[in-house]
Formats: sequence, structure tokens, C-alpha cells
Amino acid sequence: MFERRVRSIFYVGVYLFIGMAFYSCKKSTAPVESFHTTPYTIQIPLRFPGQLNIPADNPMTVEGIALGRFLFYDGRLSGRTNADSLMSCSTCHIQSHSFVCGIDNLKYQGGHPFGVTGIPTAHFMLPMINLVWNNTAYLWDGAVYPENPDPGSRNIEDVVRMAIESPSEMASDTNRVKNLFRQIKGYPELFKKAFGNDVITGKNITRAIAQFVRTLISSGSKFDRYMQGAVQLDPDELDGYVLFMTEQGGDCFHCHGGDGNPLFTTGLFYNNGKDSVFTDIADRYSVTGNLADIGAYKAPTLRNLVFTAPYMHDGRFKTIDEVIDFYSSGLVWSPSISPLMHHISTGGVMLNPLKKAHLKAFLLTLTDTAFVSNPAFARPSKMPDE
Repeated sequence: MFERRVRSIFYVGVYLFIGMAFYSCKKSTAPVESFHTTPYTIQIPLRFPGQLNIPADNPMTVEGIALGRFLFYDGRLSGRTNADSLMSCSTCHIQSHSFVCGIDNLKYQGGHPFGVTGIPTAHFMLPMINLVWNNTAYLWDGAVYPENPDPGSRNIEDVVRMAIESPSEMASDTNRVKNLFRQIKGYPELFKKAFGNDVITGKNITRAIAQFVRTLISSGSKFDRYMQGAVQLDPDELDGYVLFMTEQGGDCFHCHGGDGNPLFTTGLFYNNGKDSVFTDIADRYSVTGNLADIGAYKAPTLRNLVFTAPYMHDGRFKTIDEVIDFYSSGLVWSPSISPLMHHISTGGVMLNPLKKAHLKAFLLTLTDTAFVSNPAFARPSKMPDE
């Protein structure tokens, strides 16, 4: 009797063990919801550099770009819902002006933007053109750069965060923004598609917008087609090109590149002779502490100049003609003048009116109308929660 009872208990224990093992095995092999994104490959135009600035922790995806485009144009990015406090990237970065606000902007008169608090930005705007090839630094003073000891000031993602937080822009913070977007119908699902989680984070907000910004590529100007052999420059444009590329002509290529640099900027910083005394506290010197960088600012791309007035970090020149006149006869010497300003002793390159006209004709061949009308860069026809 006792042996039978022990045997029964033993068999029950065996059956329970087998049952639990089977259940555990079945549970562990149950299908887990997978997360897949669609990789997005930048199509590098002919003659453009092969080195792209795409961080390893933020690869380009179709879903991430789509989300970034929504966020770029959503005024609630300011973390507010009141009509008079809405502000997005697109409030100032307007496609029709190559993503600057434009000299004819009714709100930002003269082209100098200000934030939701009314505080103006330190400088006028740099266009958002071909930033996926920017491997040097961002902003006029280059305060955001890849080797920055501050890990929060290294790339486009950080520029987005700074725009959200800056008192002269959205004057908000990513916690406030993420909490608002968690409540907006449609966004949790978009974040899940892009990043595998419907819990919206400030980091993923900046990542998505940065992905979209990296798609803003301009490569369809007349000069691009000329370099591809598809069209010819007319005689005035061709003479302007020669002036652009020679030290005894316009001497432009040292800072803005040329046929070997289709970005039309080196991405570096120069004191280009605008002033002899400097009062701006946000020049390149403010970042490096190097006396040679006093009065130096980033050389902007020359693409789409016709859309991006006013010019220089302080917007002092309203027209392309004024810029050409400055480099022709308006240069001012200072101890930190860039050594590339070879004609500083004569106040400029001293172009006559005909040469100025030809140089301008060439600069206009850098106009890419398809860029400012590309529907892929425009505000989506329907936003989440609309």
C-alpha cells in the first residue's frame, strides 16, 4: 500500500514536470511581434562626394523620413497648442526660399527670424541644402561639430534639439514636446513604424527630423547639367565661371569650391573682410578661442542664391549685386583676416561692371528650381490628427 502511494506520487510529479516543461517550451517558441523598417538609400548625384553624414545610431529609413517630414511641418513642435504659440522648423525654414525665411517674409521682416517669445536669433539663416554632406560643423559659428566633447552638440539631431530649447526659437523642451505628441492621434503609430516603439521620446523626435533634413538634396541646377554634358553655358555664364575659379578674377573658389566641389562651400570658417572691429559674440572665435578666428563665420553654399537673401551672418546685403560689389571693392582689413582674401590690400578683386555682370550670370546657373518645388520636401497634404 505504501509503495503504491509513493509510486503514484512519483508519477504525478513526473506528469506535472512534463506538462510544465511543455508549457514553458510552447511559451518560449510563441511568435514575437517583429519590427522592420524600410532602408532608405541616398542616391548620390554625379560628381557629389561619397562620404555622407549619417550617424550609425540613426540610419535612414522610409518610415523615419516620413515621420520627420510630419514633425518638421507641425507647429505643435513648440510644445504648445495655442495658435499664437505654434512654431515648427518650417515656420522659418521655408521651402520656396531654400529653407530660409526669405527677405520678403511678412512676419520676419528683412529675413531675420525670432522665436515664440519675440527674441530674435543671433544670426540670419543658413539654407538647408545638401546637409547630408556636411562633415565639418553646423551653424555660422560651428558650435555643433562631430568631435565636440559635448555629446549633445555634434550633429543635425542636436541642432534640432537646440532649436526646440532655444529662447530665440521654440523656447520649449523635449519633455514638453514628447508629452504633447503622445496625446496626438496618429503619432504613436508613426513612431512605432519608424522606431519600433509607440512611446514617443525626445531623442526619436530629433532623429526623425534629422532624417528628413538629410533628404533635402539640390543637384538639378543648370551648372549641374553643364557638368554632366547635358547643356552648355552661354558666353557670359562661361566667363563668369572662369572669374569664379581664378585668383585674378573673382577669387571665389577657395571658400566656395567649384567644379571639384559641387556643394559650393568648403564648410569651413573665414574672416572675409566685412569689418575691422567685431562686436558679435557668436563668431568662430567664441567656439575655438583661437585669435585667428575672430570675425570668422561659416562659408555658406552658393546654391540657390536667388532664393536665400539676405546674405552674410548679419544679413547686411540684400541683393547678389551688393555681395559682388563688396568682394570687388568693399573688403576691410583686420588682424584676423583670412589669408585666402588675397586682394585685401586693394579692397577687393576690382571687377569692372561687365565682369560683375558675368560673375552674377554664373552664380545664377546654381539655381535649382526643382529643389524649391519638390513635393517630397513640402508640407504633407494631411497631418496627423487633421
